[in-house]
Amino acid sequence: SRILGKSRPEHLLQQKRTILGLIPAVDKRLYRMAKGVMPAISKTEQIALGCGTIGFDRDIFGGSPSLQKLVDTYDPKLSKEEQEFMDNQVNELCALLNDHEVSLKKDFSKEAWDYMRDERFFAMKIPKEWGGLEFSTHAVSQILAKLATHCFDANATVAVPNSLGPGELLVRYGTQDQKEYFLPRLADGTLIPCFGLTGPHSGSDATSLIGSDCVVQERNGELGVVASFKKRYITLAPVAGVIGLGLNLSDPDGLLKGSGEEGFTVALLERDHEGLRMGPRHMPLNAAFMNGTVEGEDVWIPMTNILGGQERCGYGWHMFVECLAEGRGVSLPAGSAGAARGVATGVGAYSRIRKQFRVPIAEFGGIQEALSLSASDGLMTIAGTDLMNAIVDNHEAPMVISSIMKQNCTERGRRIVERGMDIAAGSAICRGDKNYLGNAYMSLPIAITVEGANIMTRSFQIIGQGLTRCHPHMLELINSLQMPKAQEDEAVKTFTKQFYKVTGHGLSNFGYSITRGLGATVSTATRSKTAYKNGDKLLDYHEKQLLRLCANFALTADLCFTLGGRLKFEELLMGRLADALGAIFLGYSTLHYYTRRRGIAGLEAVTEHAMLRLEKEAQDALLEASDNFPGLLGGVASGVMKLGCFPLGNITRPYKEPGDVLTKEVARMITTPSELRDMFSEGVYFAPEGQMHQVTDLDRALPICYEADKIASVLRREKRQPTTEEANKIAEADALRDALIQVDVYDNLTDVESETDYTRPALVGTEERLAALSRKTFSDAA
Repeated sequence: SRILGKSRPEHLLQQKRTILGLIPAVDKRLYRMAKGVMPAISKTEQIALGCGTIGFDRDIFGGSPSLQKLVDTYDPKLSKEEQEFMDNQVNELCALLNDHEVSLKKDFSKEAWDYMRDERFFAMKIPKEWGGLEFSTHAVSQILAKLATHCFDANATVAVPNSLGPGELLVRYGTQDQKEYFLPRLADGTLIPCFGLTGPHSGSDATSLIGSDCVVQERNGELGVVASFKKRYITLAPVAGVIGLGLNLSDPDGLLKGSGEEGFTVALLERDHEGLRMGPRHMPLNAAFMNGTVEGEDVWIPMTNILGGQERCGYGWHMFVECLAEGRGVSLPAGSAGAARGVATGVGAYSRIRKQFRVPIAEFGGIQEALSLSASDGLMTIAGTDLMNAIVDNHEAPMVISSIMKQNCTERGRRIVERGMDIAAGSAICRGDKNYLGNAYMSLPIAITVEGANIMTRSFQIIGQGLTRCHPHMLELINSLQMPKAQEDEAVKTFTKQFYKVTGHGLSNFGYSITRGLGATVSTATRSKTAYKNGDKLLDYHEKQLLRLCANFALTADLCFTLGGRLKFEELLMGRLADALGAIFLGYSTLHYYTRRRGIAGLEAVTEHAMLRLEKEAQDALLEASDNFPGLLGGVASGVMKLGCFPLGNITRPYKEPGDVLTKEVARMITTPSELRDMFSEGVYFAPEGQMHQVTDLDRALPICYEADKIASVLRREKRQPTTEEANKIAEADALRDALIQVDVYDNLTDVESETDYTRPALVGTEERLAALSRKTFSDAA
């Protein structure tokens, strides 16, 4: 602070270094320029940005996340009570359900409904003090996944009350009277819950609440609201006893008087509430789970029916967003995890049992490719599900990660089942008790659309929210740009400080991108194709690749701010960045899973297969983003991105799809008795001995057929006849094969066909035409 022993003049002390090293007036001018291009953030957007939590997602946006931190922080496990429920009540429920019969009748039996109620399947998240099970999120996820391996309709039915149903909202926000009345009834199954949000004009923007309005009024000295609403796609509405209803509340006469406010509000209405109409059903594809409409016009709702009471008017966004993490990030991915386990178990066995040209189809290259892709997609989904469960059980509500999980896992689940259908072919399209894939195939597209269609989630929500919410420095900068003119001096100071941090963040990740990218290129070029067999080397190599990709992603995220307010309209760019972010998150999830489950023979191979694919996905997404970076400064941003992410061009894009040797190895372990196959079979429903159940029968037949194939191979090689014991084993396998490749067939497919004297219309026409001919059959004389 002294020059030549003298104090600096006061005016020099005031001219502190700023963004460009100039005077504060420049900072103010830059601030005003930035404010001019940044659109005002709506109240709803401000609430959304303040809801939920951030954690590992921020680490990724920071550019240098830690795998060790993930391992040390998150360890999903089932308690003894939860595991017993999985082994007993869940198995018993599955035994009560015939998936094909449910799909035909479009409902469960009363026995099944009563069992779900009595055993608290709808109250797994309700605390024990209110009569619930108080299970962990991980337990709920595992239960839903197991149900999905047998009956997707049961999965959907149990999922809603344990995610977006009003039960959890009541626990968190309900008044004491509401808790005492509703929670015991929800816990014992007296009331089945649903949540009414989406309307005809809402779509993926469910919280816009278009056409679901209520106005505060006073009647007979009692404060309440008059509501009109038209909801659709509401799961469980046709059988629900209580609904949590999302409404857009307005108070034109100021009757709230400071207790509560306008905006998104949740009301609790019982089924017999005057003016409420529930009952009509939708039919989502071929699904049988209850889904329908909720409507009402000018319905009077006392303030005591507002969830949380009057003071919680306008608080619905907080409730919805914080609970949404569980619905989107846990319940829907659980269904995909169940599909992954079911396909690996059922289709993997079928591929070994089914023969074409006297060879198990598991030996065909095309089958091996499809199976290996399904196995690695399955590992990513299961690993991501486990990590997400642990994050939520750690009392976090990560909105961005939940969106990643919903979009990525449901999409991968769809691909897994599609490949299973391709492999099982005719046996997968003929419906009946033997078909264990068809209903899952028709159910997964439903998961793609609900709670934010995947197209919208990918191209808008993940990055749109992630850039502002998860970037380590951007939210404060954006908030400074929203401050009123009266606070401009304070806003400029905050803006300047955060701008420095954003710039430093971008420069550091630019440097990391280059250095890590060069290192990744060298390590990839010099790496043996069998290096993955050493678990330590597997982890070390792939963590370094993920760190490189994180730096690339973080740099690209910073470059997105050159678009200003235009970013929200550049959905092609945001979609590509969502692909990169999703691949990175699932990559860390996969390594987290490997670290926890290490020791399973074959896990290294499928982990390698998954990681190679994810790294290639992230690399390709970033390359496409750099090739198509939009905006007035798009050319500059593209150049910086390419220089940072791919400094030596193609040479520094080293990631490739898994090779054929690895593909065959993964497929082999899925189609033969192995520890890896056993890992995928964890949590799959297997029926008791003596009960026909196709997946169970395929799984039990696999080792018998595999052993018979090995005997046959020895006989061919040794050119000899089988012993009596060998012949018996081959005969047993042949009989199992013949039984298990059969499909369902029906004498009469419909009720009409079962009627006496019924003849199919086409055959009636044939008879009429033949009657007009002199020669009725070929054997008749000419």
